[in-house]
Formats: sequence, C-alpha cells, structure tokens
Amino acid sequence: LPLQDVYKIGGGTVPVGRVETGVMKPGVVVTFAPVGITTEVKSVEMHHEALTEAVPGDNVGFNVKNVSVKELRRGFVCGDSKDNPPKATEEFTAQVIVLNHPGQISNG
Repeated sequence: LPLQDVYKIGGGTVPVGRVETGVMKPGVVVTFAPVGITTEVKSVEMHHEALTEAVPGDNVGFNVKNVSVKELRRGFVCGDSKDNPPKATEEFTAQVIVLNHPGQISNG
C-alpha cells in the first residue's frame, strides 16, 4: 500500500492509501519502507466507516500503534511484515510506454 498522506487525529497516527494487493485488517503487523518501521494496525476505515478487512482498490485510512506522524511520509510503502515485507532498493527494471509524445526521444 503506497501512502498518499499521513494524519494525526485524536486516536493517533493514520496513514492513508489505496490497497494494491492482499488485504489490510486490524491486528496485522505491517512494515513501512524505506524506513523499516514495524507496527500493528489498530483499525481500518473507509469513508469514516470501520472495516473488518480492506481489499485491493479500497482507499483506506488505518490507525497504527506507537508511530509518530513525523516518522511516515507520502510515498512510503506499507506491507505485511510476515509476507514479503516492502524494503528499499537501489535499482529496479521498468518497462515504459510513451503515448502521444510530440517530438523525438533521445538519451540525455
């Protein structure tokens, strides 16, 4: 889950983002990359309604234990700590498709 934003509310720190794969539910232990912070999800909400489980495509806010709003930022990635947790990388391979480019593309 890539973080879109992070809020501080009465209940604590609430990261917000869209579930891309897997499920997000209360009680799951998650890791945030690239900082490597691990914590437990206390609750999950979508449109101010509590969810027992969020699935891919859901835009959710989730309350996390013992993490300051200053420790998380937009662009961080959150994932299940026990199932291929996210981690920082120095390189990756991507396939890029450019559509409707008006000119010539070259190196540099």
